[in-house]
Amino acid sequence: MDLNLLVTAVTPGIALALIIYFVDRYDREPVKLLVKTFIGGALIVFPTILLESFLSAFNIFGGLLGAAYTAFIVAGFSEEFFKRFVVMRMDYDDPAYDEKIDGIVYCVMASLGFATVENVMYVVFRFADVESVGLYRAFLAVPAHMLFAITMGYFLSMAKFCNDPFRKKYYYTRSLTTPMLLHGIFDFILMSGNSFLMLIFFPYVIYLWRTNLRKLNQYYQESKDQNGNNGNIRNFHGLNENDEIIDVDEYEEVDDSSEYEYKNNDDNDED
Repeated sequence: MDLNLLVTAVTPGIALALIIYFVDRYDREPVKLLVKTFIGGALIVFPTILLESFLSAFNIFGGLLGAAYTAFIVAGFSEEFFKRFVVMRMDYDDPAYDEKIDGIVYCVMASLGFATVENVMYVVFRFADVESVGLYRAFLAVPAHMLFAITMGYFLSMAKFCNDPFRKKYYYTRSLTTPMLLHGIFDFILMSGNSFLMLIFFPYVIYLWRTNLRKLNQYYQESKDQNGNNGNIRNFHGLNENDEIIDVDEYEEVDDSSEYEYKNNDDNDED
């Protein structure tokens, strides 16, 4: 095994995982839980391969239709289904999952664990003699897994924090179908071999980045609004996340006149 290729394969996934971890700055998730989710995503590669092999046996189509089946069903459905499965089993009911951005963080961790093992299989073993594969996957394939996961986590959090049963089911369904479609389009363009479709590949990648960064920013702002002030107080006093602090939001603001009146009453009592 080439050590340089191994480093090339694992670096993108770990680097992106760290970036997402630091983005969630106001109420960070337990590191132990994130590591477990990353490892869970890595291990889920193997049952995914089995399902993909099973589904591939039913691909009786040729040409673009066959490529579409492989992209949307074999790859898109299988991979996104198992990534979400990891999050549902490990994170969804955990008390640490207490705000919407957490769904994105957990889904990204599971997806990057998956993408890292997949990257090792491609870069180190399958295409070890093709240097460009590592570069292509570092800048396109691995980040794409992260972007699909942002969409997954976005809708999964919508489902978790929704009180309406109908809409909860709707968002939960979209947490699989939407990243599956995004994943399928990404793979289909590359598998099609169609020169016209290749012209829209990079605009599509830009679209993925813009829409998913917008989703991430939306939940980041919500986290900031919800935890920003308390987080600053905690950091200022040097307390850890388990220490109890006074929630300033629970106190009503008192105007100057009432404060003055209160002090005068105290002075009168002393007289």
